[in-house]
Amino acid sequence: MPKIMDTIPGVAPVLHADTKQEGAEDLPSEFNGRGSRASRIAAGKAARQRVPRAELAVCKRVDRDPIALLEASNVGRLPNLIPIRYGRMLTSPFAFYRGAAALMAHDLSGWPRTDVIVHLSGDAHLANFGLFASPERRILFGPNDFDETLRGPFDWDVRRLATSFLVAARERGFGARTQRDVIRRLCSTFRQRIDDFSKMDTLDVWYYQFSADQMLALADTRAERRKEQTVISKARSQSSRTVASHTTEPVNGRLRIKDEPPLVYHFAPANPREASQFDSTIRRFIAEYRATLLMDRRALFDRYELVDVALRVVGVGSVGTRCYVALFMADGTSPLFLQVKEAQASVLEKYLPASEFANHGERVVTGQRLLQSASDIFLGWSRARVTGIDFYVRQLRDMKGAFDFSTFEPEDLSEYAVSCGHALAHAMAKAGDPALICGYLGKSEAFDDAIEVFARAYAEQNEADWSALKAAVRAGRVAAAQGR
Repeated sequence: MPKIMDTIPGVAPVLHADTKQEGAEDLPSEFNGRGSRASRIAAGKAARQRVPRAELAVCKRVDRDPIALLEASNVGRLPNLIPIRYGRMLTSPFAFYRGAAALMAHDLSGWPRTDVIVHLSGDAHLANFGLFASPERRILFGPNDFDETLRGPFDWDVRRLATSFLVAARERGFGARTQRDVIRRLCSTFRQRIDDFSKMDTLDVWYYQFSADQMLALADTRAERRKEQTVISKARSQSSRTVASHTTEPVNGRLRIKDEPPLVYHFAPANPREASQFDSTIRRFIAEYRATLLMDRRALFDRYELVDVALRVVGVGSVGTRCYVALFMADGTSPLFLQVKEAQASVLEKYLPASEFANHGERVVTGQRLLQSASDIFLGWSRARVTGIDFYVRQLRDMKGAFDFSTFEPEDLSEYAVSCGHALAHAMAKAGDPALICGYLGKSEAFDDAIEVFARAYAEQNEADWSALKAAVRAGRVAAAQGR
């Protein structure tokens, strides 16, 4: 049977609910954007005929054990940290949602999805968007977590993001009307911005940056602008120097990362020989990471000397994976903090074609570079040779900022949905083909209708799974521990 790519540019074989991993093997790489806009719009419309937009509303209750799926996602994690992961997930339905990307990937794989393929962030919930700095020190807004990045159906990111807003709105006690408004604004913004990007010059799309100033301009009220400005101002003040001011202490005349067990602690070698081997392993790792940087960044990095490394527990879904913070110094006074984070296989790889990269750290770095409008100058990857574990490396908290949705009023959440819809549209336009997506989305609200129905249904599923975890902890099936 001829490949559909040979007849309709940019469109992959249709994926229905009964298509499993075997069918997914035929997915092509992202559409290359060649051909006229009209032909690519037509290809998107053709994809809409094969998988109607209304089918994206499908969210049937699935017969699966959520605890078993969560336990399976713990494979390879540090056993002593898994109870902290569960403890954080128990905090609220949204905290559970943050840690349950593997559950949603499993569920989405069994329901209809489009055959319009892009580079996904893989875990597009509202807390995985935030402020970050460009190399020119502009404050930008966009997706900022790429541990699960992989090529797949564009609607998977949209559905995960939309559901996160529904879960957050319910958690804040907002009524049905507010919930609907938030989802509709997210979807309509996403559609409009995809259409806008599809009409732009290709290089202009690549160079485009959604800045913090643009976020402020979108705010409807002074109160919203004040809240956003507070977060933006805090992000501007974040640097390795400010991190050092409250996470380090002088020891024998040199700065050392403070121990705060069980969330930050140093590896304790059993003997001098083990200490020497650990030091040698770290330095080889750093040398191989250095080789993944551009030449000018290497010249900058070479001015720094490694002075300390500690383990650090981060996030919700990431708890249990290996994460280190490394402190470097230049001139004895200039600190540089790098986060060295384990990169496991994406949770999507069980249901979509596996990553083409031999190192999952490279997969994460490539996804970040593709989807963000600008990326950290120290972004790179390496592998721990002794264990074979992949890692990616980036600066820690460098001009980064996050919005606290737990304090949002309805209008705040709605405005934040506009910003996230804008940012997600640009990420997909930069890494994929906006005209193809635009053709699928169409000009009506049919896509919005489907996503709203899906998000409402999956928010219910999420709460049921959260309740299942609470029951499993009470029954002693899994252990949970409090962790800040």
